[in-house]
Amino acid sequence: MTTEEPLRIGVLGASRIAELSIVGPARATGHRLVAVAARDRGRAETFATTYGVERVVGSYADLVADPEVEVVYNPLANSLHGPWNLAALRAGKHVLTEKPSASNTAEAAEVHEAVAKAGTVFMEGFHYLFHPVVLRLHELLDSGELGELRHVDTMVAMPAPPDSDVRWSLPLAGGALMDLGCYSLHAQRMLAPWAGGAPRLVAARGGEKAGAPGIDEWLDADLEFPGGATGSARCHMAHETWQMSCRVVGSRGEATVTNFVQPHLDDRVVVRTATGERTEELGRRSSYTYQLEAFAAHLRDGAPLALDADDALTTMRLIDDCYLAAGFSVRPRTVLPTA
Repeated sequence: MTTEEPLRIGVLGASRIAELSIVGPARATGHRLVAVAARDRGRAETFATTYGVERVVGSYADLVADPEVEVVYNPLANSLHGPWNLAALRAGKHVLTEKPSASNTAEAAEVHEAVAKAGTVFMEGFHYLFHPVVLRLHELLDSGELGELRHVDTMVAMPAPPDSDVRWSLPLAGGALMDLGCYSLHAQRMLAPWAGGAPRLVAARGGEKAGAPGIDEWLDADLEFPGGATGSARCHMAHETWQMSCRVVGSRGEATVTNFVQPHLDDRVVVRTATGERTEELGRRSSYTYQLEAFAAHLRDGAPLALDADDALTTMRLIDDCYLAAGFSVRPRTVLPTA
């Protein structure tokens, strides 16, 4: 529980991910869910009753304008991340948004500019980065136990959602890379300190979902780091099984985080060196809870925060580069009605 003044969080939408991503973490850390808005007021009222949100407001616009809301949490469909992140920033709110932060690079650049103008805190929700399993992977590289970084393999895959799912919609900025592959790319980008700098895209290839023109069912990207290490960042949204692994190979050994995106389900780090193999278990506390703690510590105490608008824009550029290299178009943006 926090001993600081609780954050006052407003939730956009009554999304399925919210229980894991914001409701549970807020309960665990003592922060307030002061308001929720949804397209269907009935859904918002059910959400508020179920999860203990203090108030229901009439619309997304009402929520971002609400003077009691300090932080806007945005878990809407991908196409609505950019527009409502912009609206919240222009209203002077701090923003914690689900990834990706926008539909494409041009929109992400607008969000980046809006953050600078607002002077508020903006963070894209790559929650995995705050969990001990990924911090341990970075420690292993930093300690030299694995030697010099040689290769990184990230894979984020899941069984196919229904054809009607918004993640299969091009107008809603869907696709495997947007929903899953952003984790693969981001995890590789975060290894820059041990790889001589940020990776560059070498090549990408993907497969289109049958009956969904322009939507990637899977996409693989080949990366190269300045220090000579290589990377394979893969994603698949119609895979046989769930797979969310990150494997780093060094000159002296390798380490695999078996589920870096959902460590609350599997917290193992498997380390293999010349001295043998060991498995470390780092705890199944939710990565989303660690994330909210870090966000609050930054807002209340000025603690460092690993993610910001610069990082979000860089990730979006890499996503768009992958789409274009694989023969897809970048995702279209959604413009909110003015009245």
